[in-house]
Amino acid sequence: MRIGVLTSGGDVPGLNACIKAIVQGADDRGWTVVGIRRGWRGLMSCDLSLSPQGDHCRVLSRHDVDGIENIGGTILHTSRLNPAQLHIRDVPGFLQGKLPPGIVEGSFDGTNHILRVLDYLDVDVLIPIGGDGSLRFAAHLHSKGFPVISIPKTMDNDVYGTDYCIGYSTCVTRCVDSLNTIRTSISSHERVALIELFGRHSGEPTLIAGHIASANRVLIPEVPVDLERLHDLLLKDKRDNPHNYALAVVAEGVRLTGRDPVYEGQKDVYGRRRLGGIGRQICAAFREEEGLDCMTQSLAYLLRSGEPDALDKLAALSFGMMALQLLDAGETGRMTALRNGIYTTVDAGHCLAGQKRIDVGSWYDAAAYRPEIRNIVGRPLYL
Repeated sequence: MRIGVLTSGGDVPGLNACIKAIVQGADDRGWTVVGIRRGWRGLMSCDLSLSPQGDHCRVLSRHDVDGIENIGGTILHTSRLNPAQLHIRDVPGFLQGKLPPGIVEGSFDGTNHILRVLDYLDVDVLIPIGGDGSLRFAAHLHSKGFPVISIPKTMDNDVYGTDYCIGYSTCVTRCVDSLNTIRTSISSHERVALIELFGRHSGEPTLIAGHIASANRVLIPEVPVDLERLHDLLLKDKRDNPHNYALAVVAEGVRLTGRDPVYEGQKDVYGRRRLGGIGRQICAAFREEEGLDCMTQSLAYLLRSGEPDALDKLAALSFGMMALQLLDAGETGRMTALRNGIYTTVDAGHCLAGQKRIDVGSWYDAAAYRPEIRNIVGRPLYL
């Protein structure tokens, strides 16, 4: 059997551990693993009139993956690309002359080229490791009849159908470490601080990190924020603190009551506008309208860099091994998952079925803007 593996979308800690599990497990079975570089872009960039395709893919051996589980990022490199809705600028030059006349921006479908490349590479099954957008295209390939086994990764932990994605635990750990570290500065200056985290429209990473780090207030996208009430709560937190400071955590997708989320930059390849800047907006309002000494800091890419923690290594290795065990059983068209603390699988198209959001009624006090975890008995480790 010849297996293709790729990593797509944002990098997270744990990707290399997953790649290692797939390569070593395949080698034990006498199978071959073709590592596809730069995700979906790597497949789109293969010019079938040229040979070999060494810049875009290579066979991976046990030697190639020795020790990589301790390294962050991905040895296969990654990119953000939606092959089903390509912008003209993303269509490789060798395909430009084959574009249909009058094609509109963002509407070229490169699916057929991807399928031709996979056939050219003699790939029997593809294992894409990606987030919500990347796995949506994997589901699309599955619907076209190509065998896939999807593995979810994203520090936002928002792939629908699984409670856990590779990268999430390290993200939370880094958040907590950073929040605890930054207290020394805001305490020294007796300030109010808003620390902005990734998470798009799911508040789970922010809520869990804020809960563990005992932030005074935790702002999540699922609950609009009343600026005046938040101001009063943070002032009270500051007054009640013997060191005269207050710490709030805000997810990038948070919006103020009656306003839209704050965006910066252009839309991504999946048509989603890039979020960011809500921390600056809130702090600016506090300074201008209330004269409050407020500072903000975005942790951004620090959360997705460096070595994975133990839980992410374990989950990544397990997901990789699960993919091979599915192939042992002759099963494809599945996505590896963790649900209620149990390793399982769901249909590869399940990620299309909904959006993952915080259960506010069970996890959160919407009036106080802080976590309130109700009924912990019976819940899995990550609630």
